[in-house]
Amino acid sequence: MTRFDYDLFVIGGGSGGVRAARIAAEHGARVAIAESFRYGGTCVIRGCVPKKLFVYASEYRHTLADAAAYGWDTAGPARFDWATLIANKDAEIDRLNGIYIKLLERAGVEIFHGRATLDDAHTVAIDGAEPKRVTAQTILIATGSRPRLPHIPGGEHVITSNEAFHLPRLPAHITVVGGGYIAVEFAHIFAGMGASVSLVHRGAKVLRGFDDDVRADVTEGLASHSGVDNRLSNEINRIDKLPSGRLQATLKTGGTLETDVILCAIGRIPNTDNMGLEAIGVSLQDEGAVAVSAQSQTTVNNIFAVGDCTDRVNLTPIAIREGQAFADAQFGGGVAEVDYEHIPTAVFSQPPVGTVGLTEAQARERYGDIDIYLSRFRPMKYTLPGRQERTMMKLVVDRDSQRVVGVHMVGLDAAEMIQCVAVAVRMGATKADLDATVAVHPTTAEELVLMRTKTR
Repeated sequence: MTRFDYDLFVIGGGSGGVRAARIAAEHGARVAIAESFRYGGTCVIRGCVPKKLFVYASEYRHTLADAAAYGWDTAGPARFDWATLIANKDAEIDRLNGIYIKLLERAGVEIFHGRATLDDAHTVAIDGAEPKRVTAQTILIATGSRPRLPHIPGGEHVITSNEAFHLPRLPAHITVVGGGYIAVEFAHIFAGMGASVSLVHRGAKVLRGFDDDVRADVTEGLASHSGVDNRLSNEINRIDKLPSGRLQATLKTGGTLETDVILCAIGRIPNTDNMGLEAIGVSLQDEGAVAVSAQSQTTVNNIFAVGDCTDRVNLTPIAIREGQAFADAQFGGGVAEVDYEHIPTAVFSQPPVGTVGLTEAQARERYGDIDIYLSRFRPMKYTLPGRQERTMMKLVVDRDSQRVVGVHMVGLDAAEMIQCVAVAVRMGATKADLDATVAVHPTTAEELVLMRTKTR
């Protein structure tokens, strides 16, 4: 008989933690899990899922504007109702939260509602209505991350992506601070819903780390497509609340910006504060990220960590893969390592971004000689309305092997297309493989197999 209450205790009920708990239980382990907020984590409760619902809502503005060119009579101005969106979004999040709990229950996982901390390498303390201490042979940290807040005078007046999903009303003017994918997505979302939007970013282009052509197209599209007031190469030095209740942001380059809401999206930090990790020997890196091996093991042998709290690749599908790999390796005899080489990524800007593999700069550094194929065109869907929104498609090819090592798209359905393209890139498809593939006409995707002339 084991001396521990559980074989595995998971701290954190997000995507990675829930997957690990379920799979470990299906392998026969005795598993428990604790979550201090709601099951589903950042992605389901206050991240990708509600954000994508907001994206859908904001896109209808352009769809309605284009409809008349296709013969639809949309007499009378369309009206957007923020309260209806919020109510419907909340109902969907409630439904998903319930599904996560049911999945855990069906797998036989014992569920705790409360914040869990560590007394030692095998003892978990859970607060809440009925505080409890339990023991586990193996512990998994899957506590995710939270938005970073600015350290400037008046910084207490900002909101983050968390609060953006619960605003009491759509602001007339909102200022988004940041240039990453969260900032870019929310700038497009609020502009699509009819708000005036300013974007303040310290860089000259948004989406640092993405391919340069993607960055250029999205930066330009913020202004030309969505009407966002780009305040690039700039920062906010202080924020003051005016007697009217509005906010006044003082900019680094001089001048002020008056706005109703300031949404700060300047990165995220791991949720590892005050958990007792360092006291028991778990090594933490910058800003509290849990240091782990390729097998997600911490510096304490029986304690592991997956997802955003490790600050490896902060994407929900990666947290799920890491959780699955951990559970399979520890309780099912599987392989623990995750392939981080070919990760498809989408940015739900308008138009959206889809990308997989190396950027042009990364490919030049790794391979030296590369071939670039790049095309920009207006999708057929926008010809009748006369909309000037364009699509960019780019192939990065290793010249020696002719392998396609990077694909980057900005445009209609890019986020959907990149999933299938990622399979080909991961399997080592060559430019000749794409050239030999029959095009589906008329589609946007056919351009991927029709680009024949090198751009550079």
